[in-house]
Amino acid sequence: MWRMPQEPVRERRGSSQVQHEVTQLILDRRLRPGALLPTEAELMEELGVSRNSVREALKALQALDIVEIRHGYGTYVGQASLTPLADGLTFRTLVQLTDDTHALAEILQVRAVLEEGLVREVAASLTDATLSELEDLVGRMEACAVAGEAFPELDREFHEVLYRPLGNALVPQLLGAFWHVFHRVAGVRGWSKDPAPEVTVRRHRDIVTALRAGDVGAAQRAMADHFRGIEARAGQETRGVG
Repeated sequence: MWRMPQEPVRERRGSSQVQHEVTQLILDRRLRPGALLPTEAELMEELGVSRNSVREALKALQALDIVEIRHGYGTYVGQASLTPLADGLTFRTLVQLTDDTHALAEILQVRAVLEEGLVREVAASLTDATLSELEDLVGRMEACAVAGEAFPELDREFHEVLYRPLGNALVPQLLGAFWHVFHRVAGVRGWSKDPAPEVTVRRHRDIVTALRAGDVGAAQRAMADHFRGIEARAGQETRGVG
């Protein structure tokens, strides 16, 4: 009696396990960002799982930026950026901000601790050229403040330039993630622009002045003051105080 040929039996494993196996395959083969991954059929064969399991795993890994699915072209190793972290922190903060600013204060505290330590690390390697670049950025911030213009991008650039001499690619990604969270939350909540831009300018200037003088302790204190100001601003905005 003729029977239809049966497909090979695929082992049913949880999505998280298949994700782990795909990730391990990338690591074992030393595939770099942008490298082409095996096809779905090849992954099914190699891992011994169904097509649905492969697709579910790849979609989950795409959300983490571990893989990039280019429809019609294939699946590639992703950049593994910190965008998923920023998105998760933004959601976490917005969910809890309906009651108070505790969630945002936690993020600001982590960033403050990070930057107070980093400013000590970078102090010895700052050149006159970098210090002049920082002073120029503060001057541009001041011009914006006088003109009544917001300057969040200048603020972000200031911190990126400050830590650039460390040569640590993770630092700007982490700081960028925290910056992204704060400004997305501010946008969703409809917070106004900086209520005291001249104070923000002065705090940045204090950081550069301390570094120019070689006073690391003063630079750390100025950085701490800067973040206390951001936290106070967030608290004022949440209470409706501008």
